[in-house]
Formats: sequence, structure tokens, C-alpha cells
Amino acid sequence: MEKYELQKLRELPIEGVAERLGLRVKMHKALCPFHNDHHASMSFKVSKNTYRCFVCGASGGPIDLVMKYLNKDFLDACRWLADEHNMIVSSFRVQDSDVQPKPFDAKRYERFFDRPWLNDEARRFLYEERKLDPRVVAWCQLTSWKDKLGVPWLQIPYYNREGKLIGVQNRNLVKGGSPRFRFPQGAECNIYNLPVLNLLKSGETLFITEGCSDCWAMLSAGHKAIAIPSATLLKRKDAALLRELTSEMQITIGMYPDNDTPGERLFLQLKEVLPNLVRHQLPVGCKDFSDYYLTKIRKEAGHG
Repeated sequence: MEKYELQKLRELPIEGVAERLGLRVKMHKALCPFHNDHHASMSFKVSKNTYRCFVCGASGGPIDLVMKYLNKDFLDACRWLADEHNMIVSSFRVQDSDVQPKPFDAKRYERFFDRPWLNDEARRFLYEERKLDPRVVAWCQLTSWKDKLGVPWLQIPYYNREGKLIGVQNRNLVKGGSPRFRFPQGAECNIYNLPVLNLLKSGETLFITEGCSDCWAMLSAGHKAIAIPSATLLKRKDAALLRELTSEMQITIGMYPDNDTPGERLFLQLKEVLPNLVRHQLPVGCKDFSDYYLTKIRKEAGHG
């Protein structure tokens, strides 16, 4: 793993990590899971991005918290954090600093997306579980494959605005399967669905979603959308591109933040980079836009 990638894991908001682990954080405190706690003795110091229990002495940063809570070693904890936050890391093996990483081999993968093929697991996931519009699946050129162990994977291509393949994200279709995501070496998977920018018209709204699944739901709902893994992975050049589109084409950039603390934090981080970002509120009971989309689909089907 590269040093800068490890640093991004260490910079993940400690309270957000705690909440993803299932801890209930309130006023920067939580019940300590490492002893029989009844008085919220675990404290979070946001300024230093650390936690500490003043009873049992447990302390550390995001990686330490995952290691201790899930009983994982360092690399497995890093892998869990990367999967949970849709973060892309080049490798979980220590790399020789003198060895240059290989560039992404687009030619090796292009042929898979020329004629996309969906196995039964992928069709079930996309059409039965996610209720996606087949036109969206075709536009995104989603395909599937199975590894030597028979594990089904959804293969998701990332293109730049000019339509050049720059990365591939493989999503494990086994519920609870690990690892959740796999990325070829050198893949650039920061902003998803960049070609949609070429279809924007003056005055339209472009939505930013967190992760591909919400992006597919947004597209299936008839909106134009892109996706990012997290605010910390939004490159300066990409943020500049979005700001240029806002001013030159007078488009609006909107977002439905997830109905939780990490979702709110992501929106606020993006708001700092994109001051004109417009907030859209999810209905009560919907955790993210995918959930909202499925709720609407089920209601429409019920009325039909």
C-alpha cells in the first residue's frame, strides 16, 4: 500500500468509522465496547482524529479502532476501512519504494465491455434487488465474471470524459463476501460516469452521489449523475471541472446526502469544495438515494 493511501485511511473521520462499526456517537462520546460500560466513557477528539476510553485505556485512530473492535490485524483492518468507504488502494502488500507501479492496462479489459454479459447473480443484483432500468445498465456497460473459486463479480468500467477506459472496479456479488471490492493495478476510479457530462444542457441539474449504486439509481430515476467514493478522494482537477461546468453552462450541482452522520459530513466537505452545491433532503426512513428509489418503485408497482 502506498504511503498516501495509508494516510487517507488514517484521516477517515474517527466518529464516522465508529458509527460504521455500530457504535452510537453522541456529543463526541460513546459506550466503550471493550469493557462493560454504562456511562459513555469512550471519548472522541475530532481535532486529532482519535478515540480514548478513560476507564479501560483503549485508544488510537481509525485503523486501531477497527483492529480492536473487529479483532483484525493491521492489513485486514485497512482492507475493511477501504471497502466500507469505497476507497481505492493499489495493494495491501508492502511495496519497494524503488519499484514503480505498473500503469493500468486498459487494452486488457476493453474487450469485456464491448459486449457486456451478465450472469444470473448480476441480473438478480441489478434487476431484482436494485430494480435498475436496463438502459442504465447498458449505458454504464456493466458486465460480470466468476473467478477460479466460482465467486461472482460485477465488473464496473470507469471512463474519462473522452470515453477512454481509465479504471475498473470489481464488486463482490456474494452478500458479506470479502473483499467487497477489487481494483486492477493502476486503475483510476475517482469519479464515476464522467461521460454523462457531455450530455448536460445549460440549466440542467447534475447530481453527485456516493458510490456507483446510488448513481445507477439516480440515472434510473431519470437524472444525470456522477459518483465519488468520498470527499477526500475528489481530486482538485475534478473539483475545478465541476466548478467550471457550474459557471460556464449554468448547471446546478445537487446531492441527496445519506441520512446519517457520515452522509452529512460528506455533504459539508463537498460544500467546501463546491460552494454552489444544493442539498436535497431524503424522506424520513430512507437511508440513501438507492433506498428512496426502491421505495418509489415499490409504491408505483403497488398502485399499478
